[in-house]
Amino acid sequence: MKCPYCGHEEDKVVDSRSVREGRGVRRRRECLKCHERFTTHEYIEKVELTVAKSDGRTEPYDRAKLIEGIRLACKKRPVSSKKVEAIVDELEKRLYNLSQGEVSSHQIGEFVMELLRRTDEVAYVRFASVYRKFQDKTEFLAELKRMLE
Repeated sequence: MKCPYCGHEEDKVVDSRSVREGRGVRRRRECLKCHERFTTHEYIEKVELTVAKSDGRTEPYDRAKLIEGIRLACKKRPVSSKKVEAIVDELEKRLYNLSQGEVSSHQIGEFVMELLRRTDEVAYVRFASVYRKFQDKTEFLAELKRMLE
């Protein structure tokens, strides 16, 4: 690591702390030449995810888009923003554990429905009705019956 003050390439770490819930490290360093101190941050580099859409297109994974869809399903339900974030965190953990650079929108939708079903059944049905594109009340009722089984 080059010193930002003098460019010397040798330093010593004087302090290390875990950051971002253990997903990174903050290190305080001291240059061995000029003795100035500086801070570095280390994070695990994540593989970029691409979403394969049902029409054959691909697009970059968008966390904000997913959060918005889940928030809409949870509107006026007792599901906090913190819980929505936790759902997306769990979903992302599953997606990254698949060790693939590309994931299908179908797989994402199924994971979201599973997590919503455990969180709030009304939000689950709302999400499922949009995701599965229910055309009429019979499809909606069939989903409700499956939930009751």
